[in-house]
Amino acid sequence: MQQPETYQNLTNNLKSALGILELDKNSQLYRDTTSICDYLAKPTFQIAVFGPFNYGKSTLLNALLGNRALPIDLVPTTGAAIYVNYGDELHAKITLKDGTEVSEPGTDVLKRYAILDDARQMRDDVAAVNVYCPHPFLKTGVELLDLPGTNDRQEQDNLVRDKLLTADLVVQVLDARKLMTLGEREHLRDWLSDRQINTVVFVANFINLLEPDDQKQVYNRLLFVAESFRSNLPNNISNIYRVDALPALRARLKGDVAAAQTTGIAAFESALQSIVVAQQEQLAVKLPRIEAIATKICQSLQAKSETVAAEIASAQQKHKDKIEIKQKAEKLISKGFQASVSDFEIWLYQPTLLQRYQSEMALSLQEGSFDAWKLKFQREVLHQQQTIAEWVNKACEFFDKEQPIALLISFPPAPQIVLPEPPPPPAAKKSIDSEVTPVAIATGLGWLLGGPVGAAVVGGASYILNKRTGYEKPPESSEAYLNQVTQICSEAAKNYLARFSTDTFSMLQHYKEIAAKVISFQDSQEPLKTNIQQYQIQLINNLLENIDSSVQSTKSVINGK
Repeated sequence: MQQPETYQNLTNNLKSALGILELDKNSQLYRDTTSICDYLAKPTFQIAVFGPFNYGKSTLLNALLGNRALPIDLVPTTGAAIYVNYGDELHAKITLKDGTEVSEPGTDVLKRYAILDDARQMRDDVAAVNVYCPHPFLKTGVELLDLPGTNDRQEQDNLVRDKLLTADLVVQVLDARKLMTLGEREHLRDWLSDRQINTVVFVANFINLLEPDDQKQVYNRLLFVAESFRSNLPNNISNIYRVDALPALRARLKGDVAAAQTTGIAAFESALQSIVVAQQEQLAVKLPRIEAIATKICQSLQAKSETVAAEIASAQQKHKDKIEIKQKAEKLISKGFQASVSDFEIWLYQPTLLQRYQSEMALSLQEGSFDAWKLKFQREVLHQQQTIAEWVNKACEFFDKEQPIALLISFPPAPQIVLPEPPPPPAAKKSIDSEVTPVAIATGLGWLLGGPVGAAVVGGASYILNKRTGYEKPPESSEAYLNQVTQICSEAAKNYLARFSTDTFSMLQHYKEIAAKVISFQDSQEPLKTNIQQYQIQLINNLLENIDSSVQSTKSVINGK
């Protein structure tokens, strides 16, 4: 055989494809691909014998070897793939899945490890079964493979199907008494023809058990089977043989050459040797099934690429839709925010604010109920704050941003009212009914300012009685005094509201800058998943090129031999 490195690039590419495709290890494509990779690396020329149970496969191989190397006449029968290679003496080696090896002279150990149990199940702890036999045919680099029967369980069928892909030559054993059953025809089509396994030889067993006339009829049917399947064999080599396996084995064991000659074993053996010699000199026999598997892998890769491309397109469309939605949301939220800010600014506009609240606040100062008025005023300001904050909260939620600092609105300190000293009472009257009384009552201050303290905090505002120094002209009447008080309270209210308007305008301008950053939507970079998927497509495309290149390179090497 030629050096396995001829196929190393192709093998590496196919294995890489399995990784990208993430196939189930039990899937047919995965098993076929791993089998073909093993096949490419194999240094031996493998001849696999398969057929239904009890068709005489093991007996046929024993007849070829002239030795009872493989278990026959056993019920249950062979349940494992048995590899037969050259050895100086007949012995068998069982390799268990835990790495343990059981090696014994002869092949009796096969009865413990290589046959089906009473429930017709294969042992699940056996990794490999090898027999070594001192036969000159094996010494030429030939490996024989005895496969389990195919008409029992799916597990055995899967094993046989996988192993056929790695065989350089397939020997299909037929029972002349029931030639080419429906199951055998399906196997011929699905397991061999469709997988480009066309190095096939048919062996009809049990013809010796038929009547002479029936033998002729069966042989004609065998010729039809052979002609219907176009085997890829060297020129002048037939693909159909009659071998009476059990008589051949008996004759070989007795050393009766003449008797063996009549069983057809010698002609079959000669054909095998010719096929091996011819095909060991050329690698073209491997090409059809290599190309078949490579084609399936490439088709799966292309389908994977299309699926990933569709996922990328879908993700990009969703991303685009999401951006459009957020852009629309940005416009709506920004518009709502600007409208609420504008309403607040109109509300804060000094002339408007004074027109709405100056008289009311002045009256509360006169009546000593500033706290009550301020509470009402704060509620109206809070309503404006909340309206603005709602839009900012919507932006944070929609654009997934952190909440900024709140719109802080501070209120000026409570006004300090400096009241003039009330007019003196008339000289004729110095009683509780003097003119001071109506002034105190009218201003809502009661008698508090009439006492000796002269200053107090009433309803949240502070009041100071300004004692006359003798230079000021006192009010001429209580009415004039009340006008003075009203004017003082109105001026205090104006100053309070003007300061509130100025300070709040300033805070609002600062908050607008903060809110603008929150409401502004900025498209993020392309999602990492899409980047990975695009890289995956590039990887698939590179691998498709590499597989095609390695297949073409392999063909060139083969055609040049």
